[in-house]
Amino acid sequence: MIDSRRLQVLSQVARHGSFNRAAAELRLTPSAVSQQISALERSLGTPVVRRSTRGVELTEAGLVLIDAAEAISAELLTAQREIDRLATARTERLTVATFTSGGQRLLPAALTRFTVAYPGVELTVIESEPEESLPLVRSGAAELALAYHFTGPPPITEGDRSGLVWTPIREDPMYIVMPADHPLAGSSSLGIGELGGERWVHGCVGQSDMMEHYAALAGVELRAACRGTDYQFAQSLVRAGVGISSIPEVALTTDPAGLVAVPMRPPGPCRYVGVVTPRRRPSALATALVRTLQEAVADLPPNPLTGR
Repeated sequence: MIDSRRLQVLSQVARHGSFNRAAAELRLTPSAVSQQISALERSLGTPVVRRSTRGVELTEAGLVLIDAAEAISAELLTAQREIDRLATARTERLTVATFTSGGQRLLPAALTRFTVAYPGVELTVIESEPEESLPLVRSGAAELALAYHFTGPPPITEGDRSGLVWTPIREDPMYIVMPADHPLAGSSSLGIGELGGERWVHGCVGQSDMMEHYAALAGVELRAACRGTDYQFAQSLVRAGVGISSIPEVALTTDPAGLVAVPMRPPGPCRYVGVVTPRRRPSALATALVRTLQEAVADLPPNPLTGR
């Protein structure tokens, strides 16, 4: 039987990459931490860490144990919440993580329906990008996350060790947003190769890198006027005449004044929106919100900028 205390010590070593820092977190001596890891390795009959001048790294066996430790911790947290609810009949709570534009356009309609159906539930919403929100779901700090990925496979695949499940919600195609008086504003669609002479206002660092990749494949260079992290800010700059921008449909402004959105032709990035839940049995409230979110997204009114 694997000792749970030793799993906790291993988790801290993995988190900090150092026996000394793990010892400080656990309020133990480095020697005690080393002894716990050695005892764990003896019980398993295989090393779980590699010690080097650069710090401590997990072996393959160590990675398996960390996956198990995180899953156990999340399961215990979920069980504790359920026991507390049964024992005290206190207010039920649901924590949702979401990326910004999803929280602006997709989530509100779902939460409106959800709060009508479950009026006693106390909701907490955490704004975070997928690289932050997925670990929150994995650890049990959030019951589900509204997330996205760009062209390619989702961040979670069947059979991986993430302990998470990806449920697709909708495709989120890219649009070229430009001032209404731009010479290309009447185009039915645009390829990135036609836009090499433009100045660009980027609203997402990761997306700007992908746009530059596709531009290089098309033989053009993108000139950046702004590298921001907010799509609404980017569209404000476009409206002011600073440049043009590539914006996912979900992130398009609902104020069309002074702007035109033209569909981007492939090849180019596309964004995909989905819900991340734990592979372990999710709570009934999380399952209900996923279902409500799917229904609300299907019933969304068209965006005034695109008419769809």
